[in-house]
Amino acid sequence: MRKDKILAIKLRLQGKSYGEIQKSLGVSKSTLSEWLSNVVISEQARIRIEQRSRKKSVAGLIKRNKQQTINAQIRAKNIRKQAIAEMADLSKKDLLILGSALYWAEGYKKLKTRNGKEVTHHGVSLTNSDPFLVKIFLRFLREYCNVPEEKIKAGLRIFEHHNADEILKFWQKETKILSSNFGKIYRGISISSQRKRPFNRLPYGVIQINVNNTALFHKIMGYIEGIKKLV
Repeated sequence: MRKDKILAIKLRLQGKSYGEIQKSLGVSKSTLSEWLSNVVISEQARIRIEQRSRKKSVAGLIKRNKQQTINAQIRAKNIRKQAIAEMADLSKKDLLILGSALYWAEGYKKLKTRNGKEVTHHGVSLTNSDPFLVKIFLRFLREYCNVPEEKIKAGLRIFEHHNADEILKFWQKETKILSSNFGKIYRGISISSQRKRPFNRLPYGVIQINVNNTALFHKIMGYIEGIKKLV
């Protein structure tokens, strides 16, 4: 009998798997199957083989899951890169639709009333905490609506964990609104302070963009009505 076959039988009786024996002897699994098909192993050896096989199977599953996660992250990254490339620039029409839609979603639209009657003055006002959303809306005001810089005002609402000077500097830098056009900072009590929301949910507080222009208010409301008719 071949020495490698004898050794293969000994290893199998010790509870070695086909894979382990193949790695030790360099013999194909088909050959091992032929040699070892009639070898009866002990219960202890059988349990060892099953445990190792299960452990290897779990390790393989974890490895596959990790690789699937990596592949999914790569796919998501590539999809985002392609989508970014599609947004190369904003046309004037794009800015009109985007700015109007932002005001539709985030702006103050309710008509003001006094003693049950609508007043004649309505200003433009949008409140948000997202610097990028705010900057897009400011582009809409500046580049499409041609609002002069001196007419764009801002108010800030901050919370107990904020540093007022740092938050003010942040929004002045992000918005490029004139420093003199920032009003008094309002300090409020956040829901996060009551432990109902994450403490850092509003890291920059909330900014309110204001333009005291009734005609512009009605024009934006008209843009929104125009969008509705496109549906």
